Amino acid sequence: MLLYKLWRSFVKEVLLLKRDIGGIVIIFVMPLLLIITITLIQDSTFKNLEGSKIPIIFIDNDKSEVSKNIKHELESSKTFQLLTNYTEKSAQEAVFGGDYQMAIVIPQNLTKDLNSNIDAKVQAIVSSFGLDENANQKVPIPAVKAKEIHLYFDPATNAGFKNSVMNSVNKMVFEIENQKIYKAFQDQLGTTENLEENKNLISFKEITPKKGKMEVIPNSVQHNVPAWALFAIFFIVVPLSINLVKEKSQGTSVRARISPTPYFIHILGKTFTYLIICIIQFLLMVAVGIYLFPYMDLPQFDVTGKMFQLIVVTLFSGLAAIGFGVLLGTIADTQEQSAPFGATSVVVLAAIGGIWVPVFLMPEFMQSVAKFSPMNWGLNAYYDIILRNSGIGGIAKELTFLFLFYLAMVGISLIYERKQNAV
Repeated sequence: MLLYKLWRSFVKEVLLLKRDIGGIVIIFVMPLLLIITITLIQDSTFKNLEGSKIPIIFIDNDKSEVSKNIKHELESSKTFQLLTNYTEKSAQEAVFGGDYQMAIVIPQNLTKDLNSNIDAKVQAIVSSFGLDENANQKVPIPAVKAKEIHLYFDPATNAGFKNSVMNSVNKMVFEIENQKIYKAFQDQLGTTENLEENKNLISFKEITPKKGKMEVIPNSVQHNVPAWALFAIFFIVVPLSINLVKEKSQGTSVRARISPTPYFIHILGKTFTYLIICIIQFLLMVAVGIYLFPYMDLPQFDVTGKMFQLIVVTLFSGLAAIGFGVLLGTIADTQEQSAPFGATSVVVLAAIGGIWVPVFLMPEFMQSVAKFSPMNWGLNAYYDIILRNSGIGGIAKELTFLFLFYLAMVGISLIYERKQNAV
């Protein structure tokens, strides 16, 4: 019998929604327009955060071993994209004009002069130990003018970036020079033993946890698809609260209270109805991320093996949104109260929850405030699934918070409703 009453309550909600087709279209269409617009705007910013390659000018006047090694190291890095069709003068103009952040100019005869200088110094050292047949003859060290690798920087370039680049280039040259010194000693001593074998006795190994809340930065699509799906889900607060207010003004809620059907069945009917809307909203967002974004030169949204977990998060986020809408509709007396307050509160929750601006870009104080937004709980759960491949167990805390939020909102609504009826 209760199932039949629940079904009838569900049908009633569907009929109410059918009367406001314009509102339903807004619920589905507005988030789709927002996700497309915001993702396109934010894509370049997220690419910078991800460490996308920076175009720099590379001029090779040496065209030999050292310059080729430096070029190879720069090209192998995940930081730089080399542009080579420049002269030093045109490169200087382009960089100082703000077209590019920097230019690297390798001087002529760098490899030749480096080799001759190292060979002479090594031979002199070997001779001083009496290991050379010409030990009694003093080996002259040729005078070689110090070579300068010119680095041109845009005047607006950050000082930290300049230091990082100079240190990287200096490290590359130092390693190349070391290799050549080892090779020169090998040639002088006539040994076949690899002297370079043990040169890197100390190295760095990055260790990151395989599980847990490690810092992972999403790309523009990985952030905006779940973020705006959450915004769409929570925006149902507006039509849900308006419908509750309408029921009070039209006397429907009075008939529901005096009927033998428990009031919680009335709430459950609304919950199931709007949960279906939430799932449809989410699926539309995912479809945009998978099928439309690649045609707009944006990353594709990858849901391989994650769809079930994402749907679970959507259901719990929908419950939190529905609970908030029920509370607002129960407390508000008019549509003029529920509609503006509902829309404003959703925008505020979205702003502090990391929907508009990702939480990791916020000041430390706002990052702490964000933890109190149910949208942030849902967004973190989505992040865990999309970026960290978490299962249901890994997002249990966020799901628990969302469900408790739903229970708290509905519980307060029921208590308020009873007190109002008792008056």
